[in-house]
Amino acid sequence: MKRFLRFSACAFLAGLLLAGCSGMRVVESDVTAFTAWTSTPPGPNTTYRFERLPSQQQSPGQQQDRIESLAIPSLAKVGMVLDPAKALYSVQIVANTQVAERLPDNFALGRPGVFLGAGNFGNSVGLSFPMGGFGQPYYVREVKIQMRELATQKVVYETRAVNDGPWGDGFTMLPAILDSALLGFPQPPAGTRRINVELR
Repeated sequence: MKRFLRFSACAFLAGLLLAGCSGMRVVESDVTAFTAWTSTPPGPNTTYRFERLPSQQQSPGQQQDRIESLAIPSLAKVGMVLDPAKALYSVQIVANTQVAERLPDNFALGRPGVFLGAGNFGNSVGLSFPMGGFGQPYYVREVKIQMRELATQKVVYETRAVNDGPWGDGFTMLPAILDSALLGFPQPPAGTRRINVELR
């Protein structure tokens, strides 16, 4: 009986550990950033406000509001403070998703086709080569962040993060992609980096 109880307890603990591991996902993003600071790069508690394109001002369902609200914690991690009245910089965020059909690995022959994509943030129309009609959805997400120095109206920081995979929960993954895009701010290394961020 004691052996059975010990075995049951171990099995229960193992199940909990496996459940915890299965709830973790690593979000991989390819990040490229550029800087053009006119003076000393911003330090902690630098103020900013959000800037929007005309199309973002009319986004359906307050989509841009949600994107920006998810970006606030990521910006706070690198020392930026949202304060529109005293902003020294403006921050513009563009998030797009392309949805394509991923064909099986053993698919040898195919024909060109057109795909119409609609993700959790952003829509796209493009070409898919090939398109067989029986693959699984595949998502390519791109986040661009641009910072402008308000005193000079010069763009001083630009970063781009690209993530792809089979997961369709774009807004769940967006915080990790934003964190990746801002990693190394305000002086990121040159070139494209592969950055992994754990998402729970």
